Amino acid sequence: MAYGIGIDTGGTYTDAVIYDYGTKEVLAAGKSPTTREDLSLGIGRALDALPAELLRQAEVAALSTTLATNACVEDKGGRARLVMMGSTQKTLRWVDAEKKYGLHYDDVLCLDTHGSFDGSVVDHPDWQAVMAENDDFLSQAEALGVVELNAMHNGGVCEAEARDALAGRYGVPLVTASELVSGLNIMERGATALLNARLLPVVEAFIRAVDRALMQRGLGALHVIVRSDGSLMVEELAKRRPVETILSGPAASVIGCRALTDCENALIVDMGGTTTDISILRGGAPQMTGGIRIGAWRTQIRGVFIDTFGLGGDTRLVIADHRLALDTRRVEPLCAAAVRWPRIRDELEALLAQTRPHTRPLHEFLCLVREPARPERYTDAERRLMDVLADGPVCIGGSAVDMYSLNSERLEREGVVMRCGLTPTDIMHIRGDYTAFDEKTARLAARYFLRALPDMEDDEENLAALCERVYELVERRLFENVARVFIESAYPDIYKDGLDSQTEALIARKWARRGEKEGDGFFSLSFDASAALVGIGAPIHLFLPEVAKALGVRCVIPAYSGVANAIGAAAADVSARAVVEIRSGFGADGAFSYTIHASDRMERFEDADEALEAARAAAKELAVSEARRRGAMGELSVTVETDAHQGTDRYGAAVDLGVTVTACARGRMRD
Repeated sequence: MAYGIGIDTGGTYTDAVIYDYGTKEVLAAGKSPTTREDLSLGIGRALDALPAELLRQAEVAALSTTLATNACVEDKGGRARLVMMGSTQKTLRWVDAEKKYGLHYDDVLCLDTHGSFDGSVVDHPDWQAVMAENDDFLSQAEALGVVELNAMHNGGVCEAEARDALAGRYGVPLVTASELVSGLNIMERGATALLNARLLPVVEAFIRAVDRALMQRGLGALHVIVRSDGSLMVEELAKRRPVETILSGPAASVIGCRALTDCENALIVDMGGTTTDISILRGGAPQMTGGIRIGAWRTQIRGVFIDTFGLGGDTRLVIADHRLALDTRRVEPLCAAAVRWPRIRDELEALLAQTRPHTRPLHEFLCLVREPARPERYTDAERRLMDVLADGPVCIGGSAVDMYSLNSERLEREGVVMRCGLTPTDIMHIRGDYTAFDEKTARLAARYFLRALPDMEDDEENLAALCERVYELVERRLFENVARVFIESAYPDIYKDGLDSQTEALIARKWARRGEKEGDGFFSLSFDASAALVGIGAPIHLFLPEVAKALGVRCVIPAYSGVANAIGAAAADVSARAVVEIRSGFGADGAFSYTIHASDRMERFEDADEALEAARAAAKELAVSEARRRGAMGELSVTVETDAHQGTDRYGAAVDLGVTVTACARGRMRD
């Protein structure tokens, strides 16, 4: 029998399964807390929960992770720079590129080149002059991305020149936009390339950790990783193209749910420690998207449709305007932090004994996750804070730091420092719904909130009421986002830019008045959905049933729902797409021709049939080559589809808008 290992590393937990490819059954499952300071520890402990004799028989170790997803949502990652040819800083600000695409202006070097749209004229930058003028900017980068306007029409020649010049000079990883995507929008291409550069250390650390954990146990299985479209690629490619894994964990959850349930139509709600991801099954197939948007980033990476928002077991609880509220960022739950550092409980006890209610989060702690490779790139204040944290967590309300001048945002954003605070996971411990960590520490932190909230007292009755409020806040955010995804997917033409404030108010009222009869019966609006809600992730069973009840839909929590991502990783296969476009028109020489545009070539033909045949051959060749590059073995299944685009002019005459040829090659990681 052929077995595979599925491993999923999330922000909070790492899961592992043994999967039988023949029977398509889960033979064993293990779970362990994710150890951010050394991911291999959590991965190893999850593997150790599986039968050793089955592990040794595994042919493939398939990986998925939400680390890249979380990094996008939390705006974390390595220090990266983008070189953009064919645009200007003025243009970036005119299109509001930072808000719409995630392109931070300080991270982009614009070179105002003037190549032609059809690729017949190429404006080659003087790279020696570029590096001399911008050496300080480029030398600060831990990784580089390069993007060129009209690259799909000239074969990306300037991107290739930039790669050769910059990588040789600065010795850091560099990937061009053309290696990743094939669309025309330079802002989306640039965002894709810059995000790829930012994610390099995130995915590199994950893969190194998996390698260590497997090697320590003598496991030599082939290592592959789930891409954002739910297919697989070998780890060597993932190290170079980490942006293709930004929805690795969510995509694996869709594949896992498809393997675990008989639902043909469903919203899959995957709650982890940091984020909740919603995906869609229609007719048994996952809904796909042509360009992933996550956090502030708008990319051209094709993937399984995932709507990601900040909500998980480790979401930070805060007091805003004297009210309890849910933040969107992840923090280490204090109940878990106290297991690693028992003195956290002692310091919280001292804080409660000495401190009056305060508007600042005095109960939170900061801890050092890792020593940065280039500490000289940080400010003196940031380096002093790292020195203070070198001996262990420090309480914000203590004497070791000045809470009024404290600025740890960049250190937290880049994953150097972690914040520990009160979370729904702590509340689960107080209520007894989850008991893996230190319940007493969770109570101490909750008591700090009781004292800071004006309408509550520090006693058991109010503590129970506080816990109820937290659960209701989680359920409300779940309901609002599930309803939003239902509405946006049902009416994409109306809500293409998201819900308006009136619809959001209607959803909020539906939740507030759930279970009540609205109005006097003269007229009311109701949500009507036939799709089920499928819940996966460790804490989802505590919250999703109430959301499904309020919506009037079926709730399904499948067996092994807590390790669905790991199951999806093991059950996935290879799928590679390639797109070639054909455009017709008059060239610079005045001759009419048909031009095929592929990622690696641009060719002109006088005959339309010859151009179509060449485009189909090129698409098939590129798809097969990419599938092999991703690790597909044995025979491949290849399909080629042709889509002719036509429009009409103002007089009703047909206008040729070109032809798109799409090839898809599918295969397995096993012969």
